[in-house]
Amino acid sequence: MLVTISTRALALGAVLLASALANRLDVARNKGFHPNLARSLNGRAATPTEKRASQSYRYRNDNTESFLVESLPDIPQTFMTEMYSGLIPIHEDEPDRALFFVFQPRIGGPPVDEITIWMNGGPGCSSLEGFLQETGYIRWTWGQYAPTKNDYSWVNLTNVLWVEQPVGTGFSIGKPNATSEEDIASDFIKFFKNFQTTFGIKNHKVYVTGESYAGRYVPYIADAMLDQNDTCYYDVQGALMYDPCIGAYDVQNDMYTLPFAEANNNVINYNASFMEHLATMDEECGFSDFRDQYMQFPPSGVQPPLMESKAKCEVWNEAYYAAWTVNPCFNVYMLGFTCPLLSDPLGYPTDLQLSYPGLPVYFNRTDVKKAIHAPMDVEWLECAPHPVFKGNGGPQGLGDLSADPIQKVLPRVIEATNRVFISNGALDMDVLTNSTLLAIQNMVNYPSPNIPAPPTDSLNFKTWNGMMGFQSGPNKWQDIDITLPDLEYQDLFEQTGLGGLDRYQGIMGKQHYERGLMFTETYLSGHM
Repeated sequence: MLVTISTRALALGAVLLASALANRLDVARNKGFHPNLARSLNGRAATPTEKRASQSYRYRNDNTESFLVESLPDIPQTFMTEMYSGLIPIHEDEPDRALFFVFQPRIGGPPVDEITIWMNGGPGCSSLEGFLQETGYIRWTWGQYAPTKNDYSWVNLTNVLWVEQPVGTGFSIGKPNATSEEDIASDFIKFFKNFQTTFGIKNHKVYVTGESYAGRYVPYIADAMLDQNDTCYYDVQGALMYDPCIGAYDVQNDMYTLPFAEANNNVINYNASFMEHLATMDEECGFSDFRDQYMQFPPSGVQPPLMESKAKCEVWNEAYYAAWTVNPCFNVYMLGFTCPLLSDPLGYPTDLQLSYPGLPVYFNRTDVKKAIHAPMDVEWLECAPHPVFKGNGGPQGLGDLSADPIQKVLPRVIEATNRVFISNGALDMDVLTNSTLLAIQNMVNYPSPNIPAPPTDSLNFKTWNGMMGFQSGPNKWQDIDITLPDLEYQDLFEQTGLGGLDRYQGIMGKQHYERGLMFTETYLSGHM
């Protein structure tokens, strides 16, 4: 998720009053930063599990034996497959700076010589969320009393490595000292080589993936790997980002808040006077004219630098705060949720922190820490309670001084691999689909961030693989037609006498591919 980008407050009334202030809070984007959030849930006793019989695992060796996960508390033993987790140092000479990982090789099918890296966003949010609630084989998400298997897990196809990074995230240890994405990428590629050396891995294809603020991590890390010119350890074959931060996402979100609210107000339920208020802000800030001029296919030219957000133009913040008034269980990551608030095994079902009594935060339990070889003295939080960058500079005031990925590294990764995938969920209000698309239409491969942008009327400016932006617009894109039957609930439909109703879903989004970049919008999908 993006922290997802500000202090998370529980006192919504005070937040509403503060929404008119010049300081951009972006509450939905800094999970865990508020000092008043409760963090004292105690772990419960684990359900006894029997150890698996000794098996011959592909990546099990003398060096990896100490990372092997034999069982997980409250997880049925039948769910357990080859799995490893623990801390690996970034540099051999600095054992007190290390990143925490979970590694799960492919389940079923022939082995594959590839690694798919997954990173959650934040900055400072744990990739164990991705492991337990998104791409992993075990799924335990909002509202589930007990875990289930994920029939759509990525480990059905590939070897997946979930990494808690940068330093300061989750169980990863060390003092955060990064001031840029270049710093983070430098740390990561050192860790990744140490990981491969430990597991005896060489000549594996590498895919770098993530969501939300990882839209900044992924391109910089992939680009740093490509710069190594070492296919033994860094054979980058592609990258994937869901609901990513690749441009000036805060201002771009402001620019598309009104159209998003108009399209989804049957779910959000703003009143007429508030919609008029949003429309006035949108008009006075010039957002409508900007959209008309620059959301063009092909692009009309290089977009001028977007203004810094000011109180009168913080349309997204206004819409975010107002949504809580209408719906106390509002979920910025997935529109449509209503009360009661669902419990979350990781502690954050929305921007509010909640776990039901008897269901404490899973990865902060003592028995779970022991099972996954995590440091016992670290209090695990889904999103760090402190900054993971040193300082508070940069475009979003988070300490990240790097240029937006669209300005250099993302076009380089596209050109090097011709296999980059960017997707947005249509029901995500945290990173809006059209905000991401507007960034793609302004992807500019500057030789240096210090070189000024070309003239805004430069129609011949090239961004990636010889042209600028997408040449074809959404009205010409291909439908995503899901013809596969449901894999997860077939038996339940049959038992209920509704067999056959869960047949193929049909049109579930739009997709488009040009010059090495695929973009999709997925209907009925949110941020995570």
